[in-house]
Amino acid sequence: MTFPKKITKEEILQLPEFRFEGKVHVISNEADIKDATTVLAREKLLGFDTETKPAFRKGQYFPTALVQFATEEEAFLFRINLLGPHYRIYDLMEDESITKIGVALRDDLVDLNKIRRFEPVGFIDLNEVVKELEFENMGARNLTGMILGKRINKAQQTSNWENEELTKAQIHYAATDAWVCREIYQVLNSKGYLY
Repeated sequence: MTFPKKITKEEILQLPEFRFEGKVHVISNEADIKDATTVLAREKLLGFDTETKPAFRKGQYFPTALVQFATEEEAFLFRINLLGPHYRIYDLMEDESITKIGVALRDDLVDLNKIRRFEPVGFIDLNEVVKELEFENMGARNLTGMILGKRINKAQQTSNWENEELTKAQIHYAATDAWVCREIYQVLNSKGYLY
C-alpha cells in the first residue's frame, strides 16, 4: 500500500472525523501520578504530545502545561502546570525501553527541559520519519489524513491549557493528539515503511 505524499486542506475537510474513544485520565494531583505512571511504564509503545497556553504577544512565553501519553486504549493527561515537573513523568521520558511517538518533538522536549533537566530517550518524531519517505506535508493533521485517511479536529489547539478545569473538548483533543501519533506509527510499521 502506498500513501499520498501530499494533501490539501480541502482534501482533509472531506475526510471523516477521527478521535480517541478510549478511557482518558486527567492527572492533576500527586495521588494519581504513581498509578498512572506504573501503567505507562509497562507499555512498549506510547503516543506522546504536549500542550502549552498560547502566547499571542511577541516575547511572551508560557511553560508546558500538559504532557500526554497514550496507549492503544487509554490516554493519560498530566497537568504539569499544577503538578510541577514530577520525577515519575520525566522517568518515562528517559526510559529507553519505551518507544514514544510524537510529531514535531524538538520544541516540546526543549520546553520540558526548561522545567526540569532530563535526557529524552526512545523518542521517534513522525515528521522526521516522513521526511525520509519524501512526504511533502507534515504535522499530525496532515499525516492523519494521508496515512489514516481520517481528519482530526484541531479547534482546541490554541485554547488555554492552564484553565482551572479543562473542557471536555480540550480533553478529547489532547488525548487524540497523543493517541493518533501511535496509530500513525503502527500503520507505517505494519506496511513496512519503518525499519
